[in-house]
Amino acid sequence: MTVPLMPRATAAWLIENTSLTFKQIGKFCGMHELEIEAIANGETSALITGLDPIMNGQLSAEEIKRCETDETRDLILLKSNLPEPIKQHKGPRYTPISKRADKPAAIAWCLKHYPDLTDAQLRRLIGTTKQTITAIRERSHWNYNNLVPRNPADLGLCRYEELQREVDKAEAIAAKNRPPEEVLEMQPTLSEATPSETTPSEANSSKIPLSEMTHFAMGDNSDISKQ
Repeated sequence: MTVPLMPRATAAWLIENTSLTFKQIGKFCGMHELEIEAIANGETSALITGLDPIMNGQLSAEEIKRCETDETRDLILLKSNLPEPIKQHKGPRYTPISKRADKPAAIAWCLKHYPDLTDAQLRRLIGTTKQTITAIRERSHWNYNNLVPRNPADLGLCRYEELQREVDKAEAIAAKNRPPEEVLEMQPTLSEATPSETTPSEANSSKIPLSEMTHFAMGDNSDISKQ
């Protein structure tokens, strides 16, 4: 339900200047009837200054008179001729002037360590422009040779949690779009994935026979007996 601008102030004006019932005023202002009665009795905690709905184009005098003569009718809010406000999209985050010079270094760090990050993700993280990202990616930035890549979280351009969230998202998208051939190349072979196992015969062949062990153990005693 659409309510008028500043409903409590509008209700206070209607109480003071019209003979409308509390129910009619409450329904028009989106308030409970008992709340309207409390305003009329001065039981509210703060003094409310009335707002004329006729002056601001929310009601007409004829509409008020029509509802004053018939308590069963409801007030109808006038439609505004003003254009609807344009919804502004959220732009890049604000960066203090002292840290704006660190943005190219942060972009270079992200492109070096996480090349899967998209331009949109970098704009959200660092608050930069697509032109700057493209210039650093193509190494055409005017100060590219002097850039020292640095972590944007260390520079205070974003939080560590935000950086990790965007990196995880980029890696998940990259893994999903990776060709099957590359996925197979990245997977280890069977010999690499499982440790080598020796058969029982190989294990037995590697053991020293009991007779040889006895011979080795008695070798010193035989030498002593010969002496």
